[in-house]
Amino acid sequence: MNWRPYTHLSMSIDPGERPRIGISFYASITRARARVLESGRPYLVLESDEADVTVSTTGAAGPVTAEDLDIAREIFNAAARYLADCERLYAEHTQATDSAA
Repeated sequence: MNWRPYTHLSMSIDPGERPRIGISFYASITRARARVLESGRPYLVLESDEADVTVSTTGAAGPVTAEDLDIAREIFNAAARYLADCERLYAEHTQATDSAA
C-alpha cells in the first residue's frame, strides 16, 4: 500500500447545477490558523504544501449571523472529534509497537 501524502482535488460541473469542488488532504496539514480581518470578518485557514482552504463568515464582512455561529460550532465539534480519534489511534499504535519490541 502507498502511504505517501497527497492532496486530492475534484470538480463537478453539471448543466443547471452549481459547480462543486472537493479538496481532500491525505497529507499533513502544515498550518491551521484563525484570525479576524481588519474589516471584522473572522476566518479559518487550513494549509498544506499543495493547497489552502479558507472558511469565513457569510456576506461581505457584515455582522456574524446565527448561521455563522452554527457552522463555527460544527467545525469546532468536528475538530475535537478528529483530535480525539487521532490521539486514540496514536496511543493504540504506540502501545502495539511497544508490545512488539
